[in-house]
Amino acid sequence: DSEGHAANFVETEQIVHYKGNKASFVQTRGSIPFFWSQRPNLKYKPKPQISKSVNHVCECLCPGFLTLIACFLISQVNQKGSEKPLEQTFSKMVNSMANGMVRYVAFDFHKECSRMRWDRLQILMDQLAEQQDE
Repeated sequence: DSEGHAANFVETEQIVHYKGNKASFVQTRGSIPFFWSQRPNLKYKPKPQISKSVNHVCECLCPGFLTLIACFLISQVNQKGSEKPLEQTFSKMVNSMANGMVRYVAFDFHKECSRMRWDRLQILMDQLAEQQDE
């Protein structure tokens, strides 16, 4: 919506308290935060439609990120087929923010981990390792 709330949203926070120090790790998962829809039809997976009549960055993306200190955005959207325009639009939106504290990584989960090849999640972990250590 115009306040940056995604249709599907889950937040999990882990708080670690060790020797008087505290750290918090927050993970959120949700729909891509811009205006898009999938109109029901007789197809198994309707083609996503991206709204062209709104400034997605100002109205959708920025409000949600104003509360974050630093984050990784990991897109698990298919990078081919009908979802490709969603991934491209999201990538452009994040890059247009020019926020050094927000890091965007596209990881085609369905392609990389198909047939239950969960070990391929290491590809994503390797992409994030250096920045995560920072």
